[in-house]
Amino acid sequence: MELENAQQFLKGKTILVTGATGFLAKVFMEKLLRTQPDLKKLYLLLRASDSASATQRLHDDIMGKQLFKVLRDEMGTDFDSFISEKVEAIAGDVSLVNLGLDDENNTVKKIKEEIDVIVSSAATTKFDERFDVAMSTNTMGALHILNIAKSCPKLRALLHVSTAYVCGEAYNERVVKEEPFKMGQTVKGNSKLDIQSEKELMKKRMEELEAENVSGEALTSAMKEYGIKRANLYGWPNTYVFTKAMGEMILTTYKDSVPLIIIRPSMITSTIREPFPGWIEGFSTLDSVIGGHGKGTISNFLGDPKTIVDVIPVDMVTNCMVAAMVTHSINKNLENFIYHVCSSSRNPLRTSNISEFSNLFFSKHPLINKSGVPIMTRKLRLLSDLDFQTHMMIQHGLPLKVLNLGNEVFSHSFDDEYSMNDNKVKLVIRMAQLYRPYAFFKAVFDDSNTQKLYMTTKMENIEFDPKTIDWADYMMNVHIPGLIKFVIKLSHKL
Repeated sequence: MELENAQQFLKGKTILVTGATGFLAKVFMEKLLRTQPDLKKLYLLLRASDSASATQRLHDDIMGKQLFKVLRDEMGTDFDSFISEKVEAIAGDVSLVNLGLDDENNTVKKIKEEIDVIVSSAATTKFDERFDVAMSTNTMGALHILNIAKSCPKLRALLHVSTAYVCGEAYNERVVKEEPFKMGQTVKGNSKLDIQSEKELMKKRMEELEAENVSGEALTSAMKEYGIKRANLYGWPNTYVFTKAMGEMILTTYKDSVPLIIIRPSMITSTIREPFPGWIEGFSTLDSVIGGHGKGTISNFLGDPKTIVDVIPVDMVTNCMVAAMVTHSINKNLENFIYHVCSSSRNPLRTSNISEFSNLFFSKHPLINKSGVPIMTRKLRLLSDLDFQTHMMIQHGLPLKVLNLGNEVFSHSFDDEYSMNDNKVKLVIRMAQLYRPYAFFKAVFDDSNTQKLYMTTKMENIEFDPKTIDWADYMMNVHIPGLIKFVIKLSHKL
């Protein structure tokens, strides 16, 4: 498939995107608008009280970002009118039936009749999100999107963005296949998961807390811990991947004739090429450690030096999304519909590499604090479970019962007497709790389907082969500088 075929396919198409304010969705939209200005329409589902508020979010949270600088410079004074013509914000919410859309003026019917492709990117990605919130968005949201897709007569593809880590914990070496989940399947394999029962248990837990007059932060904390508990029961390390896995189960079980594509990226990092190198929003799992190191708040962290850190630049993910969307729309007989967009099997990056890059970068280019003084960093060291526990006991006097040497190496809460007013200590331990499954992750992700897609398409400017990444160059000259410029927003000494 050549680039002309992709451009020809996208010309005149109408695409609905959910989760449009998210990092990945923004890069995806920018790619489409920049490479195919003859798209008919991009409908963006945004959480807002009304259409005016949704339009305001479109301009403030999406088009106002520096990501669109290249397109804005190319179009000049025509940019605003181009966006007004091609992009329309719709107030809605994936957690609601019918996406919360109001059909008083037949707007919903009109949109459904026009849609060629749905890109389902809405998700809450917090590892320890409230169980009720994560279920509503990541699990039931998938069902609500699927029901909309079934009522779109022109639909060519429903592209659902998931995560490679729906596989659950992997402390033993294995290869994670690009295979769909079966309804009720669990990671542990010794129990059966019932999504409806999980919803009822969640509702019951909420009712119990309300009966106890638990509210505010206490309610949020309780529902976060309950989500982790339910996830751990079936073998998932956190609420995010647990609820995303259930969302996949719903899609693959009830898709019927809907042309479904599931994209499973690993940890998404800054752009490597398009529209310019280094653009990023927010901290990912990896970036929380790098950022904390640069700011002098982290010098020791959990990790096995041999563990493969599976990261992939965001523009490679969007390129795979475009290639899959076009390919499946043209060839409706493709059996493969799940794609791992990852680097672990073909171009592995290890935790030891990350610590080396971070140490080298900040020793040469320290961040400058608000007083104009360079922030001196200590060497970032990777610690085993036992070394980390020993370090926390010696440095902060935390007893073993708080760190918990049981099967779950770190407890999810602390005794009142160790409430710890030191926010730095709280942050380090909480990060250790949430990130430990990935700090010792031993599996690699099979990406055979993705490689077949890449070899089949070979489209110009649609690069998503991880073997093309030079990790030292990318981390030192693109990713960490981009993280500083767009997220940390502190200067660094050259």
